[in-house]
Amino acid sequence: MAPTATIPRRLVSLPEAAEILAVSPKTVRRYIAAGELDAVRLGRRTIRIKTESLDRLIDAHPVNTWRARRGD
Repeated sequence: MAPTATIPRRLVSLPEAAEILAVSPKTVRRYIAAGELDAVRLGRRTIRIKTESLDRLIDAHPVNTWRARRGD
């Protein structure tokens, strides 16, 4: 059987995700609750966020699209 290539998953903590997004940890929790960030619970209190999810959130909100929304 041929070996399969596994892609390592990268997880970050709530404070690390908040720092990456330049928001508060409370805002990161809101993103998770709203389904905008994928997170996993490891134990009772430990929550980790998938970095791919952070990338998707960042890519979904480009800065220059606000003008198109206003109709300018």
